[in-house]
Amino acid sequence: MGKSKLKITNNIRRLRFDADEMTQKDLAERVGVTRQTIVAIENSKYSPTLELAILISRVFGKPLEEVFDITDAQ
Repeated sequence: MGKSKLKITNNIRRLRFDADEMTQKDLAERVGVTRQTIVAIENSKYSPTLELAILISRVFGKPLEEVFDITDAQ
């Protein structure tokens, strides 16, 4: 595997909306981070740790692959 940069995208915004319009603050509190961290993750400005990604997935009751996707950013 080369040195291609990977981009992590997510469906958090849609999942929050589907979960009775959960706020970023609500999600942040449930997983133990700041609202700003959730904003950064939603906007693909920050890649969560594996632990945080799993916690977020569990909040929505979805497998990791339905919450996050990883692609080659070329």
